[in-house]
Amino acid sequence: MAKKKKYISQKNDHKLMEIGKLIMRFMNQNQTKLYNYKQISDGIDYKNPRQREMVIQALHKLLANKRIKETEKGKFSINLNIEGTLTGTIDFNQSGNAYVTVENLKDDIFIHSKNVKDALQGDKVLIVTYNFKGKKLEGSVLEVLERKRTEFVGTFQLVPHKEFGFVVCDKKTINTDIFIPKGKINGAENGNKVVVKMTEWKPGDKNPEGEILQVLGNPGEHETEIHSILAEYGLPYEFPEEVEREADKIDRRITDEEAKKRWDMRDVLTFTIDPKDAKDFDDALSMRKLENGNWEVGVHIADVSHYVVPGTVLDDEAYERATSVYLVDRVVPMLPEVLSNDVCSLRPNEDKYTFSAIFELNDKAEIQKQWFGRTVIHSDRRFTYEEAQERIETQEGDLQEEINVLDRLAKIMRAERIRNGAITFDRSEVRFNLDENNQPIGVYFKISKDSNHLIEEFMLLANKKVSEFVSLKKGSPNGNTFIYRVHDDPDPAKLEALRDFVSTFGYKMDLANTKKVAESLNTLLKDVKGKGEENMIETLAMRSMSKAVYSTEPIGHYGLGFDYYSHFTSPIRRYPDLLAHRLLQHYLDGGKSPDRNELEEKAKHCSAMERLAADAERDSIKFMQVKFMEKYLGETFTGVISGVAEFGFWVEIPENGAEGLIKLRDLMDDSYTYDKATHAVYGSRTGNRYQLGDQVKIKVVKANLIAKQLDFKIVD
Repeated sequence: MAKKKKYISQKNDHKLMEIGKLIMRFMNQNQTKLYNYKQISDGIDYKNPRQREMVIQALHKLLANKRIKETEKGKFSINLNIEGTLTGTIDFNQSGNAYVTVENLKDDIFIHSKNVKDALQGDKVLIVTYNFKGKKLEGSVLEVLERKRTEFVGTFQLVPHKEFGFVVCDKKTINTDIFIPKGKINGAENGNKVVVKMTEWKPGDKNPEGEILQVLGNPGEHETEIHSILAEYGLPYEFPEEVEREADKIDRRITDEEAKKRWDMRDVLTFTIDPKDAKDFDDALSMRKLENGNWEVGVHIADVSHYVVPGTVLDDEAYERATSVYLVDRVVPMLPEVLSNDVCSLRPNEDKYTFSAIFELNDKAEIQKQWFGRTVIHSDRRFTYEEAQERIETQEGDLQEEINVLDRLAKIMRAERIRNGAITFDRSEVRFNLDENNQPIGVYFKISKDSNHLIEEFMLLANKKVSEFVSLKKGSPNGNTFIYRVHDDPDPAKLEALRDFVSTFGYKMDLANTKKVAESLNTLLKDVKGKGEENMIETLAMRSMSKAVYSTEPIGHYGLGFDYYSHFTSPIRRYPDLLAHRLLQHYLDGGKSPDRNELEEKAKHCSAMERLAADAERDSIKFMQVKFMEKYLGETFTGVISGVAEFGFWVEIPENGAEGLIKLRDLMDDSYTYDKATHAVYGSRTGNRYQLGDQVKIKVVKANLIAKQLDFKIVD
């Protein structure tokens, strides 16, 4: 009987703890507000008398623990004055230790692996801080306030002779295995890669409990690993049926009635320039010479907003995805194929609805007039970048004269941009030649040439001028709400570290002001071309930059040197561009500025989804590089050290872009110490040094497809 009472008491305590978490989460939404127990009960949906009684008991526990305070009789608020407590986001490293990033706090708080409690990667947590051994500020997790995610990808391991098992996930994502009880295995077999949902984590339990939602296949297989990458980042690779149905119902006709509402430019020479494997063409250029000798250049963008209307399931799905995802062997589109590859795609010899920026330029590429609005066009020709480049280099072939005029104007605009502070990062991107089974049979690098810069400059021009048109009146800000692509100034501390480091190679940087920094960076990037330290310095310069994001605050784009800049030119694959189209039309129609807060939330969502897509794309490249390198096991290469950490360093093979890890524990000739300031590791006895940018000879010793990791060994 005593045991039963103890069990009931423990069960009741567990229930009150869960209710306490719900209360804290609800009250954290507005930390300055006062709540009575009825408001709290309603806020967490505990409304019947028995449930409200439980809420009152949970409130007493929170009061006793000083998590909340009774500011007025019967009214409660979050206790923001608990000594040493902070709220932040937790980030784990490979060792199982973590750091918590707290808003408005310069340094992250270190959390030892034994003090992370039940927190997982990216969770919002409440921590208590203290000075470790009287010096270093550390913390312990008190409570998980909000889960970043509850679904994970891992490998199912069935316990022999039992009817339960565990899902083992990437330790960086979740630092514990998930227990799968009988009845929740859902057809998974031992060794399968699966998607698992964490259903609960009881206080005191070593492992959370979960349920297998989907079996992805056998680890290491191509389709399994690609679908695992998408599932890992929560990126859907299929559209819901109702979305496909709505897309199929779209009226694809180009009607006279609609054309009359637009500037009809079907008789103006128009063409596209895209990669040879492109399927969606969302931008085209038109051009003609005017009687006054100037050039009329049209930047025509697929009018996705004509087809994708707010309030529809098609728009909801596009917003949730926010971006197309480009993996090595496939595109996961933002819009169903009927839209992205057909209705909206500016294919040759077809009439299409477009949203356009039309510029009248003189021979010095100076804008004489500009116009923005809806158009209807007819693309006369589809060029690949290679075909356009051939016309630039040889001045031969169809439309070579028009392409060379555009190239000349683009080069003038590019030079002007650089003079005004744009930074010329021009790194090549790795690409794969795949066979019919998506196996990598070769590697090549995408290098930007004049034809790429031609398109880039006219797209930048349209993006910049649309942004200025909406945001300025007679040269002064008008307060209109708009969605911008912003890029903040670099972190001064990172720039100073870069300056000090490159000075050891004889390079100088002037950090006196923003323009001097840009000039110094451009000079530095030019001076290191072809030098042994090129890769290292270019990498460090990139790391000194802020990340570009979407925002309603027009703080400018540092990397491009623009005060106002928005994404307008790719609405087939980016939701912010679709928002920009709608807002531009709204203002062209004389509409008033809409609510900034609502748009800011959308901007944050689009930025977050862009980061996820970039991580997924990076993982797919890593997977394909490991796959490509499997056939080179045991072979030696000359590589360049591309990254250094306290546990080892990475080496990149220049001819194929593959990157592998060399662990310090595998360097048997000495004991090595990591020096963060010089991006190097040093041997304590021999004085050997391995530094970022150094050339080293390596042997490929392991290719782990599941971890997407290559292991290298130094060859003497």
